[in-house]
Amino acid sequence: SLTLPDVLGKPASTHLDQNMYRFRSTNLEQIVKAALKLKHDDSSLLVALEQAEDWLSRLKAMAEEPQNSLPDIVIWMLQGDKRVAYARVPAHEVLFSRGISSCCGKNCGKLQTIFLKYPQEEAMGPRIPAQIRVQLWFGLSVDEKEFNQYAEGKLSVFAETYENQTKLALVGNWGTTGLTYPKYSDVTGKIKLPKDSFRPSTGWTWAGDWFICPEKTLLYDVDAGHLSFVEEVFENQVRLPGGQWIHMTDAYTDVNGEKVLHKDEIECPPGWKWEDVEWDTDLNRAVDEKGWEYGITIPPDRKPKAWVPAEKMYHTNRRRRWVRLRRRDITQMEAMRKHKQEELDGEGWEYASLFGWRFHLKHRRTDTFRRRRWRRRMEPLERTGAAAVFALEGALGGVTDDRSDDGKSISTLSFGVNRPTISCIFDCKAPRTGSSNSSFASCLTSLADPYAIVSFLHQSQKTVVIKNTLNPTWDQTLIFYEIEIFGDPQNVSDSPPNIVVEIYDHDTYGADEFMGRCICKPSLVHSPRLSWHPVIKANRNVGELLAAFELIQREKVSSPSGPDPVSNCNAGFFPWSSADSDLPYPPPQREPNIYMVPQGIKPVLQRTAIEILAWGLRNLKSYQLASVTSPSLLVECGGQLVQSCVIKNVKKNPNFDVCVLFMEVRLPKESLYSPPIIVKIIDNRPFGRRPVVGQCTIRSLEDFYCDPYREETDGPQEHSDDVSLTPRDDVLIDIDDKEPLIPVQEEEFIDWWSKFYASTGEREKCGCYLEKGFDTLKVYETELENVEDFEHLSDFCHTFKLYRGRSQDSNDDPSVVGEFKGSFKIYPLPDDPRVPVPPRQFHQLPVRGPQECLVRVYIIRAFDLQPKDTNGKCDPYVKISVGKKSINDQENYLPCTLEPVFGKMFELSCTLPLEKDLKITLYDYDLLSKDEKIGETVIDLENRFLSKYGARCGLPQTYCTGLSFPCASTWALQCFTCCDLGGGGGRTTCTRLPTGPCPIAQRFAHVSHWEQVALCPGGFVMMVDLQMEAALLLLAVGCSEAGRLVLAPLRSSHGAVRIWPCTAAAMAWHNAALCLLCGRGWQTPQPPPGTGGGAFSCSVFTFCSWLVGHEENKQKTDVHYRSMGGEGNFNWRFIFPFDYLPAEQMCYIAKKEHFWSLDKTENKIPPQLIFQIWDNDKFSFDDYLGSIQMDLNRMPKPAKTAEKCSLELVDETLSSSRLVSLFEQKTVKGWWPCVAEQDQKKILAGKLEMTLEIVAEQEHEERPAGVGRDEPNMNPKLEDPKRPETSFLWFTSPYKTLKYILWRRYKWVLILAIVLFILLLFLGIFIYAFP
Repeated sequence: SLTLPDVLGKPASTHLDQNMYRFRSTNLEQIVKAALKLKHDDSSLLVALEQAEDWLSRLKAMAEEPQNSLPDIVIWMLQGDKRVAYARVPAHEVLFSRGISSCCGKNCGKLQTIFLKYPQEEAMGPRIPAQIRVQLWFGLSVDEKEFNQYAEGKLSVFAETYENQTKLALVGNWGTTGLTYPKYSDVTGKIKLPKDSFRPSTGWTWAGDWFICPEKTLLYDVDAGHLSFVEEVFENQVRLPGGQWIHMTDAYTDVNGEKVLHKDEIECPPGWKWEDVEWDTDLNRAVDEKGWEYGITIPPDRKPKAWVPAEKMYHTNRRRRWVRLRRRDITQMEAMRKHKQEELDGEGWEYASLFGWRFHLKHRRTDTFRRRRWRRRMEPLERTGAAAVFALEGALGGVTDDRSDDGKSISTLSFGVNRPTISCIFDCKAPRTGSSNSSFASCLTSLADPYAIVSFLHQSQKTVVIKNTLNPTWDQTLIFYEIEIFGDPQNVSDSPPNIVVEIYDHDTYGADEFMGRCICKPSLVHSPRLSWHPVIKANRNVGELLAAFELIQREKVSSPSGPDPVSNCNAGFFPWSSADSDLPYPPPQREPNIYMVPQGIKPVLQRTAIEILAWGLRNLKSYQLASVTSPSLLVECGGQLVQSCVIKNVKKNPNFDVCVLFMEVRLPKESLYSPPIIVKIIDNRPFGRRPVVGQCTIRSLEDFYCDPYREETDGPQEHSDDVSLTPRDDVLIDIDDKEPLIPVQEEEFIDWWSKFYASTGEREKCGCYLEKGFDTLKVYETELENVEDFEHLSDFCHTFKLYRGRSQDSNDDPSVVGEFKGSFKIYPLPDDPRVPVPPRQFHQLPVRGPQECLVRVYIIRAFDLQPKDTNGKCDPYVKISVGKKSINDQENYLPCTLEPVFGKMFELSCTLPLEKDLKITLYDYDLLSKDEKIGETVIDLENRFLSKYGARCGLPQTYCTGLSFPCASTWALQCFTCCDLGGGGGRTTCTRLPTGPCPIAQRFAHVSHWEQVALCPGGFVMMVDLQMEAALLLLAVGCSEAGRLVLAPLRSSHGAVRIWPCTAAAMAWHNAALCLLCGRGWQTPQPPPGTGGGAFSCSVFTFCSWLVGHEENKQKTDVHYRSMGGEGNFNWRFIFPFDYLPAEQMCYIAKKEHFWSLDKTENKIPPQLIFQIWDNDKFSFDDYLGSIQMDLNRMPKPAKTAEKCSLELVDETLSSSRLVSLFEQKTVKGWWPCVAEQDQKKILAGKLEMTLEIVAEQEHEERPAGVGRDEPNMNPKLEDPKRPETSFLWFTSPYKTLKYILWRRYKWVLILAIVLFILLLFLGIFIYAFP
């Protein structure tokens, strides 16, 4: 494998180059490691394909150059000086790399087909201006010699000049007398170009003398490239206003009014034969009954400019069009070739009435000007090769005309006109002619009369028109004759020319409408396989085409003739003559010149049975301003038709009375080639009118193929005694009366939301739910319809959208006019009619009449909503509707949030199938303006109701005693024994229940294949990133519970809503629990440093405490004055009410961000409690002493005594075993340190003895307590603190003043002074007593 070129050491590399090199190297290393790991792992094929697609997308993203300095290569098609078409080719696709050949552009030096576009055309339109076969090479000038290895054939450059002559009226001879143009000039006649003024360019030499070479385009008429052509001629008559019609002088003209021969004198050109015996009048135009169209001539015009079909008295001209079809005669191809060669061998003059008019080869009496083209060939020198073509840029010039009127010289080379003509001559060793065998079957998207036009190089053919169908099957082979493909045979084999198939809608009046285009490549393999090709229109996929294209190489080639030194090889193709035995035999003809598809290409057919479950029609829209009331169904496939009965009144019961239809068709054995199934809806209206009001095309039939005998072995769809999918009979479950009830209820912080967050992977919010081993829910990352385990909820019937045609905007998809509920079963039939046919697949169907149902929708939350307000948020609320019933929850909108948590249940009633669509809409609440829609989803309830998986959705892993049911009030307080359903399912029966049938057991009344029931653990939740989701519980009236979960996509990508089935009580638990935090402070035995001072040395303490987020509820204790020992006693009770979410372990706070805000903003913050100690001062600011902040979910364990209380308790590196949750312990008592900072270090500022207690709101109401020591001072009762009685004046209590102020503050100073005094005293006595 190649390595990336190292750009880090190159001085010319930029920072972007270096970063891109590192980025690509890193990604390539990651891909290599992942590939090696995938190679050694035992991974499935699907996983390997997904991984390979990921690698491919990453490689494509890395290969894109972020700063490409090379502009695109633009190819222009010119008409004179006008640019008429173009094509853009990215330069990197044809860029040449000298170092490594594999690093060249993917199309560098390769033959490719490019389709041009019209200027200012974004996408390729109905018409393609031109198709070119080019070989592009783009490289540096120093590498121009490398072009030789890519060049094919022999490059030749032709210098050309035109010899001009004129004929004077009096003289009558051709010559240069009176000629106003140069004798030898360019094609425009403005630049003088005599033969002796040409010089070979550098690297080129002359390869012959001047020769006459007429313009070959004059040899081709409008019928060039056609196998059949309609010859037309117009018969003209004139009159005076109100007079009789007489023939004009020019009785017959062409469409432009130029005189032509009489229609009876027109001969069939060589190589053609008349298909029609006589000339016919064209009546398929805007003409009268005889084919005339009328006009009036207004001077100075000689003919009318407009024609109308109705005759008026003032009309002076009329004409009618005569047409006659002619077809190419294959046997006269050689004669036509000789005729063209004779025209080339003449003098080569081109004639025109005036210079600038259109030239023609045959001389006319009115011609006064003629010219002929002289050419001289140059070829490159052997040492330069084909690379010499780069030296031609601006090399050829002409002689300037000094006689110009303005005195200025005319430019020698104007763009496009006088550029040298470069030709490439190929050796005629292996020319190729082609035959295209095409079997067409297409899938389109609107009612039409389609036909296809197949174009290959310069030839095109048309198929027959198929009337009134969306899925035409032409079964036709189109054969192209005389296809000349120039180039190296191997290169042509590797990259053959493209085949363009354009599909049109045939219109009797008006122009045919373009429907789509398909670009295909032919195959050189004999009898190629059919394949599907996408049909594109305006960069959108509008259908598919099934076809095969075969390119046949001719082995026998006729030698070219003629003196033209630049004539290319010209191989005749006589497809099935005796001389061409190398060609295949022709396929059979269905009609004259209509060939069928050969047997080697046409797929093998077999007898096939199609069973159709026509369940009903839904949401039919009106047709031609009248509602559809009595529709019937018409199914078409493989040329066979079957029709259903008529629905008498679609508004009362939209289901068919006879639901199962059967048809036998011959379909291909390979499902890939199967024709589509067309479903048409016909409205049976009065007076025999039966319009098609809707149509559906089912393209892929692979999902409907089945094995009829396997279905019979597995068992019927329904039990013989139960033909309804709705539960009817009571199912009882045995209950063991000896089974004990659950005695202990789980803690409050383990609730349904804990289960919710544990199932979604949000471990930080679920607490210890997973550690306790509780059941979790099954979480799906997509809609329930996309879950393969539930067969996309279409196991009973599918929903097919019905289309009528395009909307007013042709760029939009066809409008949906209804839905068809049904399904198909396709299986082969034995070829021998004596062998018994397989059993039918659809039998014992559910009840077809309307059924009253109850719908309960549990909406949990929404996320990733689109902001609708100026503050970047929205105020969402929910609106739910079924049929004409709706619930609007506008009053309970959630303000200022993009991820609202609803946690609500809504209940509606509906009638299936009349009201099958449940619409859930999110709106943004606005106070003054109209509420704006955020997004909506439509959920099909009928699919959930009819699906057999409805009985298996949302089942928990276990059923335990002590649980209440959300749907049956009689079961709300009933307990039953634990029934483990986590295994393979199974039917459980019981003989007795306390108050009624078991709602859970009745959910299993639907299930037919009990041994195949795979019960999903816990329940269901559906999550989609850019789609709205819903899970609803569908209840039949009179039955307890029949759970249904549905999910439908959003109409717009504005967010998603999670909707979950759960109990109403569990949903209510989402509301935050109101808790009260009670704290009682006792004393602080550690003297804080730096308190007090001066003569009045004392400490005055106070406590301040609050919860983070509740600063407005800050509380303080009373003041402990004149604390002489640094201790303060308070006996004070703090009470902080707050809302707590146990599942998320967060405090719920709703407050206004600003005073002008209309709504409160909801926030969730961790529960953190702050205590601070302050020194109270009378005449200055209070002094801050220290504080402690604790997370109530992870607070440090307190010390039992004051001596053990240290800063180690609040160390951030504490293990989880030394942390405690107040919500779990309920009550915590002990000593905590207060921390202060000094010199950027934490120091111990004090110790607090407290009791913290969490009390629920209900418990607080039962056992009230007052703040501080206020009434009611109970639970427990707080006594007044015992504080020492100290006087402020020092002379009233001198002992306490000395003890608490002087001694404690200056103890060591006093001791040192006494010691020094004693030492000095002894020293003085010693000196005094010394003799």
